[in-house]
Amino acid sequence: MSVKPLVLVDGSSYLYRAFHALPPLTNSKGKPTGAVKGVISMLRRLHKDYPDSVVAVVFDAKGKTFRDEIFAEYKAQRPPMPDDLRVQVEPIHAIIRAMGLPLLVVDGVEADDVIGTLARQATEQSLEVVISTGDKDMAQLVSEHVTLVNTMTDSRLDLAGVEEKFGIPADRVIDYLALMGDKVDNIPGVPGVGEKTALALLQGLGSLDNIYANLEAVRELGFRGAKKMPEKLAEHKQSAYLSYELATIKTDVELEAGPQDLVPGEEQREQLLNLFQELEFKTWVRELQPDEAAAATVDQGGDTSATAGAAVFDAAVEYETLLDKAAVQRWVERLSQAELFAFDTETTSLDYMVARVVGVSFAVQPGQAAYLPFGHDYIDAPEQLDEAWVWQQLRPLLEDPARKKVGQNLKYDQSVLANHDITLRGITFDTMLESYVLDSVGSRHDMDTLAEKHLDHKTIHFQDIAGKGAKQLTFNQISLEQAGPYAAEDADITLRLHQTLIPRLQEVPTLMRVFSEIEVPLLSVLSRVERTGALIDSNLLGRQSQEISERLLALEKQAFDLAGEEFNLGSTQQLGRILFEKLQLPVIKKTPKGAPSTAEEVLQELALDYPLPKLLIEYRGLAKLKSTYTDKLPAMVNPTTGRVHTSYHQAVTATGRLSSSDPNLQNIPIRTEEGRRIRKAFIAPPGYKIVAADYSQIELRIMAHLSADPGLQSAFANGLDVHKATAAEVFGVALEQVTPEQRRSAKAINFGLIYGMSAFGLAKQLHVGRNEAQQYIDRYFDRYPGVKDYMNRTRTEAAENGFVETLKGRRLYLPEINSRNGMRRQAAERTAINAPMQGTAADIIKLAMLDVDSWLQGGSLDARMIMQVHDELVLEVAEGDLDAVCEGLRQRMEAAVSLDVPLLVETGIGDNWDEAH
Repeated sequence: MSVKPLVLVDGSSYLYRAFHALPPLTNSKGKPTGAVKGVISMLRRLHKDYPDSVVAVVFDAKGKTFRDEIFAEYKAQRPPMPDDLRVQVEPIHAIIRAMGLPLLVVDGVEADDVIGTLARQATEQSLEVVISTGDKDMAQLVSEHVTLVNTMTDSRLDLAGVEEKFGIPADRVIDYLALMGDKVDNIPGVPGVGEKTALALLQGLGSLDNIYANLEAVRELGFRGAKKMPEKLAEHKQSAYLSYELATIKTDVELEAGPQDLVPGEEQREQLLNLFQELEFKTWVRELQPDEAAAATVDQGGDTSATAGAAVFDAAVEYETLLDKAAVQRWVERLSQAELFAFDTETTSLDYMVARVVGVSFAVQPGQAAYLPFGHDYIDAPEQLDEAWVWQQLRPLLEDPARKKVGQNLKYDQSVLANHDITLRGITFDTMLESYVLDSVGSRHDMDTLAEKHLDHKTIHFQDIAGKGAKQLTFNQISLEQAGPYAAEDADITLRLHQTLIPRLQEVPTLMRVFSEIEVPLLSVLSRVERTGALIDSNLLGRQSQEISERLLALEKQAFDLAGEEFNLGSTQQLGRILFEKLQLPVIKKTPKGAPSTAEEVLQELALDYPLPKLLIEYRGLAKLKSTYTDKLPAMVNPTTGRVHTSYHQAVTATGRLSSSDPNLQNIPIRTEEGRRIRKAFIAPPGYKIVAADYSQIELRIMAHLSADPGLQSAFANGLDVHKATAAEVFGVALEQVTPEQRRSAKAINFGLIYGMSAFGLAKQLHVGRNEAQQYIDRYFDRYPGVKDYMNRTRTEAAENGFVETLKGRRLYLPEINSRNGMRRQAAERTAINAPMQGTAADIIKLAMLDVDSWLQGGSLDARMIMQVHDELVLEVAEGDLDAVCEGLRQRMEAAVSLDVPLLVETGIGDNWDEAH
């Protein structure tokens, strides 16, 4: 896409979506402001995403349009605009004008028509166009030069995206809307034709005109009701073509301004400030008043003072920088008497294994915080307190389990303090985890995001005081005048966030238990596992890297032979030319720029019939394995411990599962020999063995429990091979007659259904026809009716509640579960079905980790956890303790929760991870 596309914003679409999506915000005078904030936030986001583009905003005009003349009932069922929304329209327009953005409102047509006309004109002038909208009807405008973006869902639609989303190309969207109608706009369509029928008709016959030219062919399309559909279509032909006209976005509106006339004006800063002040958007006010924000002084103790930068926060704050012993002892006394205090460390590195603490900050009341520096080393740094003396004062507080602490991502602080031989205890709350448990998908869970979301406060960012890029300072190099306010604010904001978030958690006892009984205690366990690390054989990885290099060279030569010329296998442009121009392979999907896609899923499909794509998949897989693991892992070995130390993340995945990075242990492939060889490099030290304990088919067992299906529960209770048992049921054969191929198909069905796979997806995976795949699914549900009941019940409850829960009460919110867009709603329904199983599996292994860690820490066994990957725990165990550890490990993991079917844990022992798995 061009660097400077024309961005056309469907203001009316976002107006309603912001009004209904956001809570009913008001200012202190009771004036509604939620829609204003939502729409303007979206525009600011677009301005940031397309900084060099013209962003023009289009709204519907008041009054009737030409469509009302065509069809008097058009939009007749729509209720009038709510009063609370109507009063927000003019402030939105005023802010847009003050921002200097072109604003268009054209009588007699809708915003869609204005946008459609501008998009056509821009395309004719060789301009790329981005349409920002939440309206599905706009998909008809997508072309090689026109893309849709939706900032509220962070989604993007190009030509390939439209086809993937709707199942039809963009130039058939109008036909789709004409057949289906639109209840919201009161477009009649053809009665009885819904999404599935409309798709079947268009995929079978191509267009509305073709359908009506070949009505008898409709009977042969095979969808439900196809036999009677020709009569229904014939009866409602006039309605279908009326709907086609109503659904068509005009692209020939007479406009006073064309694309070349949409020139941004100067930002009216004073006017914007007045509007933001009136609406009480504090963060945006502060952005426009940097001088006033910087004017707040900060008491640093002694005779030293400094400014707080952006730390102004509702009222005056009292931030101190502690530079003498008396000030430190005064604060130690305050902390000793506090029921709870916020705590944070400032360090020399983000790597918890090498980081050293250069200062600590505390807060005891909102607005009252202090920073205690002792390790800053910039030029002309003032004399600082002796580090040993500081730790002597703080150690009793930090190691006392009775002194309750709250922090933001305290796992990091706990690990860094361990580098100073301090064991942080009394970890009672963590604001990152509070936010995550409260709503895992509601936002990111970093402090800056949470402060802006929950406190309407823009924090001092680290880059503001340390700079960016290669010249960025580490915290010990930052002057105290800047470091003090930054660090004190971290503690202050943490305390304020805690006071905001914890009451909301306490309102839902199950969530509070997930937080206090699983997530908070787990952070200390994870810190210990991370710091233990895993031993790897760098020489083995080095040899594997060399072998992969040789294999890559051989594959490259084969690729050149197949292509008939040399080319850069890493260049998508050159690859596209070879595949689609020279070899004339079919184009399956296009990029946003309109070029044939060479993405992984495209190559996989082409690989079924052509040798070069198959070879390229192998090449890419090996190259990624080499760069990500065989080359990188040896470089990640800590020089002090001789081990690699991953970082586990508790607040990333939606379902509660842990993720890891540097290295990512979750993504090491195990289905290929090369991937398994990487696991061979994770080795046990002399005198020890690797023990791997893995839950067997845990999500299927959870499904059996949740669905209470007698057949599924019986298979697990009797210790049957559940995939073989399913194959026997689905294919109608005796258990002993099940073939390996039938078992593989049954396995795909078992796992596919718990991930909400459709007949289309199953057909693709099994390489069978869609009808055959549907028959497998129907037979599965006939044999396991409890599973179907669970799925239907879950969809209904999710739609009513807006969330689903795990057995332990962890929630996953589903913002799109009641979406009027069928594709998004169905995606949310698939998530609703799977999330309780994935989330419960996550809760189970976390509970197991807590129990296993407590057992190992409190006993005399020589064993330690070194990794957690998916449903597996990996330990290093002294050879003399193997039997006791394996038995105790299995017992504890299987007893983590009580289900209606047995949990089964399989343990393995080896000199390396692969042997033990």
